[in-house]
Amino acid sequence: MPEVYSFNTREELTKYIQSEIINTTEALEILQCSRQNLNNLVKRGVLTPIKDLPRDRLFYKEDIVHRKNDMDKKANK
Repeated sequence: MPEVYSFNTREELTKYIQSEIINTTEALEILQCSRQNLNNLVKRGVLTPIKDLPRDRLFYKEDIVHRKNDMDKKANK
């Protein structure tokens, strides 16, 4: 079952978003890949954005970091 988050104040929610949600540019920096590669990962269902905007996507930072770790493990084999 997915985790359920509860925020008591707007400030708590803002702090969570600022620390745990990242946009496409930040995801590209973490993954060290091209926008085309990121789009391919989304299309294949490897990564799932939490929101699609006209010129951007939002992701959970945890998902991007997890993918980066997987990529690093494969590269070091």
